[in-house]
Amino acid sequence: MKLEDIYQFFENPPPSYLCQELAVCYILYILLRGESYGTELIQQLETEYPTYRLSDTVLYSAVKFLEDQRAITGYWKKLDGRGRPRRMYQVSPDWQVQAQDLAKLWQEYIKGRTN
Repeated sequence: MKLEDIYQFFENPPPSYLCQELAVCYILYILLRGESYGTELIQQLETEYPTYRLSDTVLYSAVKFLEDQRAITGYWKKLDGRGRPRRMYQVSPDWQVQAQDLAKLWQEYIKGRTN
């Protein structure tokens, strides 16, 4: 390591990977805006929040948790321009209020990180 490496780290820090707790809140935040599928959730994070990343493993463990809680439902849908059907997810009607609470945690977390 050189002294320049330290300055370079702070000028251009590597992306931070979301833990499962953050992933759950992020997924609900996105799904409250409309249905989505796994790859799109990852791409949207990288587009909207370029300093963050979401691994497949954390994403799908968070999705499984949310499905087990009956917070989200999934169904298969053929999308235009895509080869195979995608597993689409949406927030369950009974979970709208709880999802909004958890989505707010994501927004507060991001807001706190950018200030």
